[in-house]
Amino acid sequence: MVKDHVHTVSGFFNDLVDFMPPGLLLSFAAANIADRKYFDVYVKEFIGSMLMICFTFSAGKWVGVDSTPVAWTFHAIGVVAADYFGGGQQVNPAVTVCMWALGKCDYTETFVRIAGQMGGGLISFPIFHAISEALEWTPFGGPQFTQEANIEAAISEFTATFLLMWAIFILNWEINFGKFHYIIKQTLTAVAIRALIELFPTAGPAMNPMLATCWDVFGVSDGYDFPKENNITLSTGLHAPCVSALLAGIVYAIYAGDKFFGVSMPIGPLKSKTPPSKKTD
Repeated sequence: MVKDHVHTVSGFFNDLVDFMPPGLLLSFAAANIADRKYFDVYVKEFIGSMLMICFTFSAGKWVGVDSTPVAWTFHAIGVVAADYFGGGQQVNPAVTVCMWALGKCDYTETFVRIAGQMGGGLISFPIFHAISEALEWTPFGGPQFTQEANIEAAISEFTATFLLMWAIFILNWEINFGKFHYIIKQTLTAVAIRALIELFPTAGPAMNPMLATCWDVFGVSDGYDFPKENNITLSTGLHAPCVSALLAGIVYAIYAGDKFFGVSMPIGPLKSKTPPSKKTD
């Protein structure tokens, strides 16, 4: 009798391990480092990544299938909603690495943020695929391209990510929309992301190493496992956005006079300083 129960429990855990995306347990473990100092950050990145994938990938697949304006509108609403309900997360390792380089977060927070992003992405594609199959909806796609187009895809990802980073810099740090700043800047961010998707379609696009990795695990490889050989899709999706984001950070540091990895730029700042306001008696 005991043997039967042990066999049942063993079978349950074997099935659970087979279903669980690789790396998910490591992601969970990262949430608790530094005495759980960044646990809330992890949760926000995890949930935010799931919401981002749900809202952005469903545009044109679940919603607005026959209408581009409807798909664009839903995508914009999704970007705003994902950020708002997710707690203002970054949901993009390339963005997070750039913020670390510019001194906006420390190394440990950077590590936890990326772990949360990866965890949310790894679990999202299997869940939303299961929902698609159960409801007979169009399944999500992902950033993917043929090996013959790898150079074009890398250039496309690099350029799109660079422009995305500058949209983030400008809308978050350089322009203040007053009372309605949050809703306006998030809506414009959504428009920028959608425009870049349409303008640079060669690599999917991803502009996000988390999306490239998690889709490669779920959608490209067989058996829900990390690729065993060098994969040009994964390589381009990882390297091009990260290098591009760092380059964008260097250019912004020169423009704003910020430090990059703690080092002052040899030139700059190019940004004109706002003169102090005069006090009136």
